[in-house]
Amino acid sequence: MATKTLIVIVGPTGVGKTDTCIHIAEHLHTEIINADSRQMFADLPIGTAAPTPEEQARVKHHFVGNLKINDYYNASMYENDVIALLEQLFRQHDSVVLSGGSMMYVDAVCNGIDDIPNVKEHIRKHVMARYEIEGLLPICRDLERLDPEYYKIVDRKNPKRVMHAVEICLSTGKTYTSFRTNSKKQRPFNILKIGLNRDRAELYKRIDRRVDKMIDSGLLQEAERMYPNKGLNALNTVGYKELFDYFDGASSLPDAVFKIKCNTHKYCRKQLTWFKRDENTRWFSPEHLEEIITYIDQNVEQ
Repeated sequence: MATKTLIVIVGPTGVGKTDTCIHIAEHLHTEIINADSRQMFADLPIGTAAPTPEEQARVKHHFVGNLKINDYYNASMYENDVIALLEQLFRQHDSVVLSGGSMMYVDAVCNGIDDIPNVKEHIRKHVMARYEIEGLLPICRDLERLDPEYYKIVDRKNPKRVMHAVEICLSTGKTYTSFRTNSKKQRPFNILKIGLNRDRAELYKRIDRRVDKMIDSGLLQEAERMYPNKGLNALNTVGYKELFDYFDGASSLPDAVFKIKCNTHKYCRKQLTWFKRDENTRWFSPEHLEEIITYIDQNVEQ
């Protein structure tokens, strides 16, 4: 019986993961599991550059457009869902492709994630309401009081992480730190990691062209539809935040588009820093598709 392999394709936003993964999946006659946390929201196809209906018709994709904008979802839930799905897919395929730029989601599947309890709904709403009214500083003070150990190491400018830690503390009566064991889980399948990257200047040009294409394709109208929900965590992301500022009169449209490009460049660098920590990742240019496929064929049992 052939050993099952999860082929994990990572890389920065705009590098060309979608097209590369489709070619790989077609070559292997398999399916793709999406690991982009924002592409899971059905209402955000333009701003998240989700695979198009045509692309999804070529290869079956999982976890694309499967959530409503107000659904609560996290990396721990994703880990459980993907592992359960892989049990099914590996009955039909010797290899499956997982790809995306959400660092925590990729790590959750490859290494496992700490077993963090679910947050109580009324506590989540309370913390979010306080954040919207008072800002992040009071939430940080809560975290310093509830879990001083985690407060010392968390990025205190990241609302999502600060708020989540406070929510866990309030929901459980325990520190968030007490749930962070950082123990790597063993998986019953092989993991082959491939990184995609391009020359930095070329990557930035691709990102800028993609942002312009998003605007032409209706990103402004998509953001307008989402504006009433702008306090939701799902919309605390590049592309929507800048346009919400434009709707609020805080910037002009050209300035908002420029900021989207700059902030996407910044996020791209953050992704590369994260993914390059893993020495098991083999890096390629997406232009070298045949070389990538040869590498996969040499490392995946058929």
